[in-house]
Amino acid sequence: MFGLANPQKFMAFTRPLQPVLWLLAVGLLAVGTWLSFAAPADYQQGDTVRIMFVHAPAATMGLGAYAALGVASLFALIWRHPLADAAARAAALPGAAFTALALITGSLWGQPMWGTWWVWDARLTSVLVLFLFYLGYMALRASIDDEQKAGRAAAVLALVGLINLPIVKFSVDWWNTLHQPASLLRAGGSSLDPAYLWPLLTMMAAYGMLFGAIWVTAIRTEVTRRRVLSLRARAAMEA
Repeated sequence: MFGLANPQKFMAFTRPLQPVLWLLAVGLLAVGTWLSFAAPADYQQGDTVRIMFVHAPAATMGLGAYAALGVASLFALIWRHPLADAAARAAALPGAAFTALALITGSLWGQPMWGTWWVWDARLTSVLVLFLFYLGYMALRASIDDEQKAGRAAAVLALVGLINLPIVKFSVDWWNTLHQPASLLRAGGSSLDPAYLWPLLTMMAAYGMLFGAIWVTAIRTEVTRRRVLSLRARAAMEA
């Protein structure tokens, strides 16, 4: 597995894997969407319960993508490995998109349930902070011309942001919030009815596969971009 840290081996390994990930992501999204609309309306929430099948997977992937960004940043910062830096950079935009989707769908779900679009709830606020870390990471990289310095500075910021992940996860347990507690991964098993559990699990698998497909594609694109820049720089020196 560590052999894949070599960009050339990574590109060779992921070449056939990339289309498989995309096919699985599209297939799971199609099945998950069908199951989501086939699920019955909730006796309290009505059809708005279907927002859960978008909101919960998006929030989960927002956290997962940042964890991937943080681990890749750690490897890039300590071992100065270009592929780890490329992986960190590639995780930022899709992670920010998933987090933004979680915030938007959370507001759409919260308005009919809580009577307001937004409250400074511990869970909502910590997810907003997560989104700001994503934006800060991308802005910091874009603001420094030297890519190596930009990568190191952004990696430090990414590692600081890892502190927020357990706050997001356990905020509903540590503080009294409007946000509902965990209903999927909790002691005693899931509290969800199977009619909602299976569509949710399918959509979570779909979002996970989608992030994997986007991430691998983005890393491959970043490796190719760096190769092109390196060739151009070499050609300029030889001219």
